[in-house]
Amino acid sequence: MKLKQTPLYETCLNSGARMVPFAGWEMPVQFSGVINEHQAVRQKAGIFDISHMGVLSLEGAQVKRALQKLVPTDLDRIGPGEACYTVLLNEEGGIIDDLIVYDLGAKDDKKDTLLIVLNAACFETDLDWLNKHLEPEEVNIQNAKENKVLIALQGPNALKLLNQFSKESLDQIPRFGHKQITFNNLGGRDSIQSLVAKTGYTGEEGFEILVPEEIGKKLWVDLLELGVQPCGLGARDTLRLEAAMHLYGQDMNIETTPFEAGLGWLVHLEIPTNFIGRNALEKQVKNKPNRRLVGLMLESRVIARTGYKVKAEGKTIGQITSGSWSPTLEKAIGMAYVPMSHSKPGTLLEVEIRNTSHPAMVVKRPFYSRT
Repeated sequence: MKLKQTPLYETCLNSGARMVPFAGWEMPVQFSGVINEHQAVRQKAGIFDISHMGVLSLEGAQVKRALQKLVPTDLDRIGPGEACYTVLLNEEGGIIDDLIVYDLGAKDDKKDTLLIVLNAACFETDLDWLNKHLEPEEVNIQNAKENKVLIALQGPNALKLLNQFSKESLDQIPRFGHKQITFNNLGGRDSIQSLVAKTGYTGEEGFEILVPEEIGKKLWVDLLELGVQPCGLGARDTLRLEAAMHLYGQDMNIETTPFEAGLGWLVHLEIPTNFIGRNALEKQVKNKPNRRLVGLMLESRVIARTGYKVKAEGKTIGQITSGSWSPTLEKAIGMAYVPMSHSKPGTLLEVEIRNTSHPAMVVKRPFYSRT
């Protein structure tokens, strides 16, 4: 199957990108090197092309009420200009995908609009699920990414940098807040509004920007001229792992529930809506999960890769879901599902790497916190 390319593909190549296949797309894995890109985001700022991700617009008079039937998180907790992280569930409480829901408010025709950002690998599955469970007369679903790019600007300098290009100050946008802004003199179309959201996948302050293609290309080049580091999937993975952010397909999937994945805070059983998966989650609350996703820190410098066995007293009790060297902590870290009896921070376990067991300790997540 031919790989898809984002509108920023050539721009990334011109910036020195090395491309790899990812979720059906040809994406940059690195530019100057993973460690350099990782440290740039932690210390200054880095920019990522995330245009491979799915972006859908959901519009309807009661669109929030309709979507509430599919997610366990109380959507009434957010209003226009706000967003929340949540998950799509099946009847067994298994996670179909994780997503961010943005409340764009009401249009002139009084219809409310939600924007949802989905994982690239799950886009078709998610779209089929939404079409199956949302009535067309209730919700109009449209691709919101046509002729647009999605860019992430992440790091402690992100706000200062982006303010240089915006006609409106971004200082007061809270975490998971968003607003429509107008960029100055980018691509000759400074009258076109773009969505800027204070979200990210790195554990740092930053923004994700949905912007018309020609403006996005110019923004990318102008930010690089200001010294911003272009970053690829490699640094994105080490950054998100340090922040203990889940990667769908590894740290959670259709076989894991939010409670098992350490995402119980997304489940609001106090709401009256009978959302899909509610019965299964209520049973799991009553009976307690059998396993839990934990953070592991290895004592040696060896790296625990995905699939490596996790052991206790010589017996296999789980496997690594994500693992890497942490450039910030200078430690080998990973995440794994283990029985609840072995999930308490401070528990000593072992990871089998090339037929040798290496000591690892269960630690609190996240491994790294900006604060």
